[in-house]
Amino acid sequence: MPSQESTVLSDLYRDWARRMAANPAMSMDDFRALFEEWATVTAPPPDVAFEEAFVGDIPVTWARPDDSAAGILLCLHGGGYVTGSRASHSKLFGHIASAAGSTAMIVDYRRAPENPYPAALDDALACYRAVLDSGMPPEQIAFVGDSAGGGLCIGVALAAQRDGLPQPGAIFVMSPWLDLSASGASYDTNAAVDLIVSRPVIQGLVPALLGEHGDIDDPIANPILADPRGLPPILIHVGGYESFVDDSRAFEAKAKHAGVSIELEIVPEMQHVFHFLAGTAPEADEAIQRAGGWLKARLYR
Repeated sequence: MPSQESTVLSDLYRDWARRMAANPAMSMDDFRALFEEWATVTAPPPDVAFEEAFVGDIPVTWARPDDSAAGILLCLHGGGYVTGSRASHSKLFGHIASAAGSTAMIVDYRRAPENPYPAALDDALACYRAVLDSGMPPEQIAFVGDSAGGGLCIGVALAAQRDGLPQPGAIFVMSPWLDLSASGASYDTNAAVDLIVSRPVIQGLVPALLGEHGDIDDPIANPILADPRGLPPILIHVGGYESFVDDSRAFEAKAKHAGVSIELEIVPEMQHVFHFLAGTAPEADEAIQRAGGWLKARLYR
């Protein structure tokens, strides 16, 4: 049974649904402001310092735990590629950085529809190149992301393969959006319990992401279609109530068949990116501690 503390995220998602239903012509600015409220359910991570900076012209936020060792987490926020930001996600990624004992770079990539695919991919890949150029060994870099940012993590790893760049040491993704076609059966079986993601929502986001020139059959944009051979170890967390459960199961099976080291944790009765409850709900804190231990084991061998 979910903890009482975990219901805060469910209440937030219900509130968003009510507000969007009451204002079907909501502007993009208001829509994005809504999703900035993700930050309100995350407690500030103790002993983590935040610093805003730029990589070229790409805004980033550095999250530096007091006890961080070597290692960089390249963090990519969710929000369907159209919402979310470093501000909405900084506290979440700060908790993960603390658990992993690593410094995090939180990337404010360009968002659709103003900047459709591959803008977000290009920005994230540019930040990865910058970290490599700084002298950080690739095996001490991890990609971390949630929802759309989780799919983007896989996309950046695939683009790195394409461009002849080394793979990072690990990838940790939370509730990743891996299938642009929304074909998984869990869209139907979890329709009554997933309070934020549905097939119509995904079908509305895909045209914004791809724009006029993107292709839903591009495996870098749509990782469920990709050949995952050669990808680094991957850890996936997904809530049991999510529409994305079968996306994660399908990708796990495909990656295992290709010889990739991959682990999937389905946390019962949890909502989309329940990790936002870091510092307030035991399910989030325990999941982040498990992920932090997993990252440490791979980045500091």
